Amino acid sequence: MIILNDVTKVYKLSKKQMMVQKTKKNMKKAVEHLSLTAKPGEIYGLLGPNGAGKTTALRCIATLLKPTNGSITVSGFDTVKESEKVRKSISFLTNEIKLDPQFSPKYMFNFFGRLHGQDEKTISERREKLFDYFGIKEFEDKKIEELSTGMKQKASIAVSLVHDPEVVIFDEPTNGLDIVTARNVTDYMRLLKEEGKTVIISTHIMSEAEKLCDRIGIIINGVKVIEGTLSEILTETKSEELEDAFFELYKEHNKEEA
Repeated sequence: MIILNDVTKVYKLSKKQMMVQKTKKNMKKAVEHLSLTAKPGEIYGLLGPNGAGKTTALRCIATLLKPTNGSITVSGFDTVKESEKVRKSISFLTNEIKLDPQFSPKYMFNFFGRLHGQDEKTISERREKLFDYFGIKEFEDKKIEELSTGMKQKASIAVSLVHDPEVVIFDEPTNGLDIVTARNVTDYMRLLKEEGKTVIISTHIMSEAEKLCDRIGIIINGVKVIEGTLSEILTETKSEELEDAFFELYKEHNKEEA
């Protein structure tokens, strides 16, 4: 389970960042008073436009960033005080974290399996299961730089799951993938859900969230503006599709900001 309680993350901007963002303020609230709970056996979707704070929130959950205020627990462990225990229980995948291009998927899988303290038998069994599912077996000894974009992504997912984590955190897991590979990835997230894992993803693909997520939180400019099941969100916003609901909330929130 993931619990965020009144989390705020503030960044200090450099002079260059202040110029790019056309602001005189040297502090930026990437996430503001964010509270949410992602439960075992469900897929929680964090939606929002680029720069909304989705990645910042996920990085705080994954212990890569420390919240400025508020608290986060993962599987009962505090992400600041018990960060090592949190890291043992999670998988965190983002497009910004790449596998070393000079090594093969098999080598990287075995390396991270040992890093997680697994014995060779367990590593081999996990590798067979995940490589078979994602169709990596045929390419397991090729250099990662020789693989297609979709195969690189599937290899990254397989490696991130080597230790069979309780909590799975995916930042834009299907971004840039072809429709077949994307479907393969989303189908596996459903399997993780069926196994009782806690799955939280960020995405800006509304159709993906509609089909995949049990509950959805929409954040705009670092603030959660709505949360609930797809049905609850559509009812509250008087919309027929999630995309329509999103744009209504986006317009409303930016009107308030102005």
